[in-house]
Amino acid sequence: MGIEPSEAFIEIARSQVGDARFQCRQGNGEALPLEDAKFSVAVSGLVLNFVADKRKAVAEMKRVVRRGGSVALYVWDYAGHMQVMRHFFDAATELDSGAREFDDGIKAPICRPGPLSALFKEAGLADIEVQSLDIPAAFENFDDYWTPFLGGTGSAPRYCASLAPDAQGRLREKLRSRLPTGPDGEILLAVRAWAVKSRVPK
Repeated sequence: MGIEPSEAFIEIARSQVGDARFQCRQGNGEALPLEDAKFSVAVSGLVLNFVADKRKAVAEMKRVVRRGGSVALYVWDYAGHMQVMRHFFDAATELDSGAREFDDGIKAPICRPGPLSALFKEAGLADIEVQSLDIPAAFENFDDYWTPFLGGTGSAPRYCASLAPDAQGRLREKLRSRLPTGPDGEILLAVRAWAVKSRVPK
């Protein structure tokens, strides 16, 4: 069962998942349109920092899971080892202090082990474990890295879109100069997510 606010995304999910058991309903994480204690597992992937009331979202995940079941989620480590974003915002902030208003490393403090563990503990969940998930992020060249920032969706692309062409050009060149680049132009970075899992007490 998938829960998604956007009807367009629901249609995409339905078209991509071939398993006949899969269902998707329109809704949001703060008010899941599901019965109490209906599921054995509830998982949220890369969503929590976009939810206004994070306590309510975790409480809702707990509500729909039966006793002894699992509640888990994962979020990007925006403030630490999400190198794709850290390089961008560190460079942007050196050029413009206003970039801090877009930086998820500042705007999403929940994306750290301590706050995640505390959030689950406050919800009354048990056997809480937090671990890092480290993933390599390889780019063929600088343009392969830079182009996604021109899309306008997400905090870094929104910041990029807010810049005048000359300011965007300065940011582009500052990033080019600081990224670790191999002899053939390849750029190898790392991204980290923090994952937390728990159990609903019996």
